[in-house]
Amino acid sequence: MRHLVVLAHPDPASFNAAAAHAYAAAVESCGHRATLRDLYAQDFDPRLTARELPWRPDFAPGADAAGERAMVREADVIAFVYPLWFNAPPAILKGYVERVMGPGCGYAQDDAGPWPLLTGKALVSVTTSGAPGAWVDQTGALELLKAGFDRHVAAVCGLSVLEHLHLGGVTPGIRADAARAMLDEVSAMARRLFALADAR
Repeated sequence: MRHLVVLAHPDPASFNAAAAHAYAAAVESCGHRATLRDLYAQDFDPRLTARELPWRPDFAPGADAAGERAMVREADVIAFVYPLWFNAPPAILKGYVERVMGPGCGYAQDDAGPWPLLTGKALVSVTTSGAPGAWVDQTGALELLKAGFDRHVAAVCGLSVLEHLHLGGVTPGIRADAARAMLDEVSAMARRLFALADAR
């Protein structure tokens, strides 16, 4: 299987970056292929341009979005790795979804309505927060994120949501052993999911 790992964190030395690499290494250890896309390192522009509005007669995705669309089409699994900022994805990831997984890649649309174009592909999410994970869960913030982002994007595009792993208490100065334990969770999740995927 081919995994597209989309990292949305501005610091290449961040825990999120380490989590993206841990996920990629774990699926590769299962014999899969992983392509890591660091949106900040690529200077991906999250802003949808007027020409990318689907009703325009000159509609065309920008060159950066077109390249990402090709990778999305080739992938079997899309894995988003990102921090929660105000309990939501960073703007760069929201823009990635709008520009890359919009009309012509994620879905098509006519007078009868939209239909998905990514059916048969899967979505995995790994998120972090400085707040404890139990607090994010108890406040309902995580369920709102899963409903409004994961499941909505999946439904529009035809993706299957496999898992959303949230790791709380990720703060500057986190103890090395705590960080290592959480990275081990990421690796274990990936190996568990894709051992099952191989058996389907």
